[in-house]
Amino acid sequence: MSKTNVTRRGVLKTGAVAGAGLALPTYLSAASHGGYTNAPTGDTVTLGFNVPQTGPYAEEGLDELRAFELAVQHLNGEGDGGMLNTFSSKALNGAGILGKKVNFVTGDTQTKSDAARASAKSMIEKDGAIMISGGSSSGVAVAVQGLCQEAGIIFMAGLTHSNDTTGKDKKANGFRHFFNAYMSAAALAPVLNKLYGSDRRAYHLTADYTWGWTQQESIQAATEAMGWETVNNVLTPLASTDFSSYIAPVLNSGADVLVLNHYGGNMVNSLTNAVQFGLREKQVNGKNFEIVVPLYSELMAKGAGQNIKGIVGSQNWDWKLENQMGSRYIGTNAFVKSFGEKYGFPPSQAAQTCYAQTLLYADAVTRAGSFNPCAVAEALEGFEFDGLGNGPTLYRADDHQCFKDVLVVRGAENPGNEFELVEIVEATPVEQVTYAPDHPMFAGGALGTCNPGA
Repeated sequence: MSKTNVTRRGVLKTGAVAGAGLALPTYLSAASHGGYTNAPTGDTVTLGFNVPQTGPYAEEGLDELRAFELAVQHLNGEGDGGMLNTFSSKALNGAGILGKKVNFVTGDTQTKSDAARASAKSMIEKDGAIMISGGSSSGVAVAVQGLCQEAGIIFMAGLTHSNDTTGKDKKANGFRHFFNAYMSAAALAPVLNKLYGSDRRAYHLTADYTWGWTQQESIQAATEAMGWETVNNVLTPLASTDFSSYIAPVLNSGADVLVLNHYGGNMVNSLTNAVQFGLREKQVNGKNFEIVVPLYSELMAKGAGQNIKGIVGSQNWDWKLENQMGSRYIGTNAFVKSFGEKYGFPPSQAAQTCYAQTLLYADAVTRAGSFNPCAVAEALEGFEFDGLGNGPTLYRADDHQCFKDVLVVRGAENPGNEFELVEIVEATPVEQVTYAPDHPMFAGGALGTCNPGA
């Protein structure tokens, strides 16, 4: 999109708002910001990183912050450049974004939607952030994505796995690099069938918010399609720390598989309680009792300790990916090297996602030649790229969802060290996890049109 088209689009949007007779907040004023929200006027540009620094997903959030800081350093030409050196797009040169030095501000989502919206709003209004990224909860992501759509800001989602983020709650100003619940289920089902057979009875414990709901729906559909029966699905509050009362009924349910649709500290606690109740030593229906965690990370594995051994799940990325699965996943080693040298340990999937999203935003701005969010959105829609650690990837225009290979993982039986607690079972090809834009699990919402905010 040319700058002329971007400006014309902004003028049309301004006219539509004025014609509606709506009063705009100061931070959406075209006179103050040159036609779109927080257009940078000096020699710097500010990005807003909104992550859980407290709450059940805080470990993921702190690793996201580390990655954001590293990405900003690389964009500003500091350090070894990381994945700027492997990224298939060569638009970025380490001289900031469009020649402007990158600054950043941070907020604490507290893993609460209201708190996340408030911190994002503050970063936009008070700090002049032109892009918001981060989050480790889909409830938070959906809330902040909606705010950014209203404000005319690009939202580059961090860790959000609910189908709804790019399904019924998708927005034209929002983009997700992380995979989703449907993709996890599509990758996991064949592996679960091979490991545990098609004659199984599953009991689900599910985090009671948008991610848990769509994760459970996805894994239930995929496992029932291969012959499993779903015995029960029990919703658990996100604030729960002791899941003993939820585990006890599983013992008398007739189920021989427990599916924990939990993440972060919730998963660590529920898995620990399940092991304490002796589920992994039980035999039910003539079969060894199994526990499945559809989505987990190295950070969660560390928290779960010995209990993670043999537990099957999925990941968006793993720091060992390029070494174990080959050069298709180029960029992984470059990122691990940069991150490890700075922080002394390997990055998590949350860190890789947020680092990649920051580079993808900067690259889109550079290719568009403008910070106008509508120019950026157009540069991202349908963008095919490689070299960011996940293999060839597409940012689909229909729903702003990235499509790439999905990892099926398992807790290592004999880990070499505290950073090798997860082993890669397979890298499921992108073709196996791709779905149509109008798939029923993603229905109910419209992408809408980009909002430049002024």
